[in-house]
Amino acid sequence: MMQHLPILPIVLPLFAGLLLLLNRDGATRPRRIISLISTSLLVVVAIALVAQATNGDIRYYALGDWQPPFGIILVLDRLSAMMVLLTSVLALGSVIYACAGEDEKGTNYHGLFQLQLMGINGAFLTGDLFNLFVFFEVLLIASYALLMHGGGKTRIHASFHYVALNLANSALFLLAVGTLYGATGTLNMADMASRIENLEPEQTELVKVGAMLLLVVFGLKAAMLPLYFWLPRAYAAAPAPVAALFAIMSKIGIYAIIRVYTLIFGPDAAPLDNLAQPWVWWLGLATLVLGTVGVIAARDLRGQVAYLIIISVGTLLAGIGMNSLAAQSALLYYLPHTTLVTGGMFLLVDSIAMQRGQAGARIVRSRGVKQAAPLGLFFFIGAMAAAGMPPLSGAIGKTLLLQAATGPTQQAWLWAALLISGLVAIVAMSRAGSTVFWRTTPKDEASVPNLGPWRGIAIGLLIGASPVLALLAGPVTEYAQATAEQLANHDAYIRAIIAPQETGEIP
Repeated sequence: MMQHLPILPIVLPLFAGLLLLLNRDGATRPRRIISLISTSLLVVVAIALVAQATNGDIRYYALGDWQPPFGIILVLDRLSAMMVLLTSVLALGSVIYACAGEDEKGTNYHGLFQLQLMGINGAFLTGDLFNLFVFFEVLLIASYALLMHGGGKTRIHASFHYVALNLANSALFLLAVGTLYGATGTLNMADMASRIENLEPEQTELVKVGAMLLLVVFGLKAAMLPLYFWLPRAYAAAPAPVAALFAIMSKIGIYAIIRVYTLIFGPDAAPLDNLAQPWVWWLGLATLVLGTVGVIAARDLRGQVAYLIIISVGTLLAGIGMNSLAAQSALLYYLPHTTLVTGGMFLLVDSIAMQRGQAGARIVRSRGVKQAAPLGLFFFIGAMAAAGMPPLSGAIGKTLLLQAATGPTQQAWLWAALLISGLVAIVAMSRAGSTVFWRTTPKDEASVPNLGPWRGIAIGLLIGASPVLALLAGPVTEYAQATAEQLANHDAYIRAIIAPQETGEIP
């Protein structure tokens, strides 16, 4: 059974999603039960995968027993296991929140949600560039429908731009994959990495073109400047549990950049070694600055959280651009922190908006929040974590990144950008919090929904991850350090996938 664990994060949500879509006209309660059970089991499976990956071995799962580089494979290492666990925890919080009533605003919510989970997990586990494209398309198709869940002019308008942009991005992705296949003769990432050094000059130029096209594709997925403009509008318009799950969507682009440009175009891929890092470094800093401006300029809590994601994307990209083991380790600690906290903030903002009447999530004076104590506490913890205030995990992650900066250029630019963005985030979140919770008009007698146990558990699970990550900073940073070292040893990855076929051994 244990050897089949890598396929479970894909087939579990696949079968759950198909079952839910076939039962689309059934009662709401059974659909919720199926979705909750499936997502909870996914968390258990993800924990088991992390336990398997902790010993440092790299395993692959060959579908149909077609061995690499010819067959479809799923690869389990420390990074893919961590990303699947992060996705499952975020998804569990989102599903719990949706069960409070958001799932009743449209049909097929839970089925589409599970199919998107399948696409996300597949993207993290695949060892093949073409299947990365396939899983991108699966998660995008589900996300198109989820973004418009519940309807409304704002969501339809935002989804139009989101769909159009991603369709163009998919075409570019396919072009990049075709270019790389034509030049290298393979799409298996380990096999491609082993062939890069032996290419003819004309093939090398084609591969370089394909690599830069992939950087554009992944950069748009990650919302890297200047390809960021779709994210704030789409995330702010999406239903709260959908926006929470979308917090992992930009990290898929980050993951793809780490995976492809560490494994295939890493330091041993001369003359194509590290060709993306200079671009990622400067564009990451620019994205960080842009997100900072967006956070202070936002006049809506949802938009503010969306720009917090832009800040996190810029921070992660700058970490990749520093191109060092310490920076890689630091960003792998910061990544789960920012994903879970911003996902929880989307859920929290929705609960606050429901209790503010017509003002909704706008940062304006309005009637007071009905349950100010719990919502205010959640907001305080979330804001501190997102801004990077000690003693929470955001401060630890940013400190690790600042310590990883080497040389006067990196230190000057990163320290200035990261510290100023943190200060601006504190000012912006303080202004928003004081307006929402203190600058209030007299309460009226209008009936507003309570936070309720479902919403409270979901918000607490995701925002509460920050103090948990701070308390477990030792083992989490050790895992991040080991993951960074594993990524740097790309020869071990190639040997784990390709070498068994040469010796006749099958893992």
